[in-house]
Amino acid sequence: MPHVDQEVLRLAEVVYEYHQLRHAPQPADAMLVFGTNDLRVADAAAALFHRGFSRIVVCSGGVAHADDLLSTGWTNPEAEVFADTMVARGVPRAAILLEPRALNTAENVRFTRELLHSQNLAPRNLLLVMKPFMQRRVWATMAVEWPEMPATVASPDLTLDQYFTAALPSERVIPILLGDLQRLWIYARNGWSAPQRLPAPVLDAYRELAARGFTQHLIPNQPDPA
Repeated sequence: MPHVDQEVLRLAEVVYEYHQLRHAPQPADAMLVFGTNDLRVADAAAALFHRGFSRIVVCSGGVAHADDLLSTGWTNPEAEVFADTMVARGVPRAAILLEPRALNTAENVRFTRELLHSQNLAPRNLLLVMKPFMQRRVWATMAVEWPEMPATVASPDLTLDQYFTAALPSERVIPILLGDLQRLWIYARNGWSAPQRLPAPVLDAYRELAARGFTQHLIPNQPDPA
C-alpha cells in the first residue's frame, strides 16, 4: 500500500474539493439517495428529511461491489441498508421507496426515474444526496440520463480529514478519489456523462498521486484527458 504523508494528503485534498459542487440544497419533490459504503450518507439524508427538504425518499443501490475498495461487506442491497438506517433515524418507512437493482451511477438515476414513473410520481425537482466526492460524477451523469430534471446535490458536510474513519482510512479512500476522477473523463468519452472542465492543478494532483502508487481504483490502459 502506498505511503500517506502530508504531501499526499495535500494532493488528495485538491481532488476531494474538485469533486464537490458546493450547492445550497433546495427543497424538492423527491430525494434520491445514492447507495455507497458510507452510512453517513443515509444519516445526512435523514437529517434533510427531518428539516423538510423532501417528503419522498428513494434509496438506490444494489449489491454492486464485493471484492474491491468500494465493498460494503453487506449481503443486502445498499438501498435496503440505507433505508433501514434512515428508519432508525426516524424517517417513516412509508416515505421511502427502494430501488435495489442499480450497479452504477447511471443505473441509480435511470432506475429511479423508472420507479417514480411506475408509482405515478412526477417530481418537478430532485434533491440528490451522496458522499461528498461523488457529487460531480452524479451531476455529470444527470446531464445525460435526466437532463430536463432540475436538481441540487447534498452530502455529509465533512472535510477530507473528517471523512477518514477506521473503516474508511486514507489508504483506502485516496485511491477511490483518484478512480472517481479518472471516470469523469472516461465516461464522458463514452457518452455516459457530460464532460467536465478539469483545472490543471487537479490533473497535476491526479498524476502525482498515480505516480505515488494510488492506482488501485483506476481503470487500466486509459489515457489521460487531452
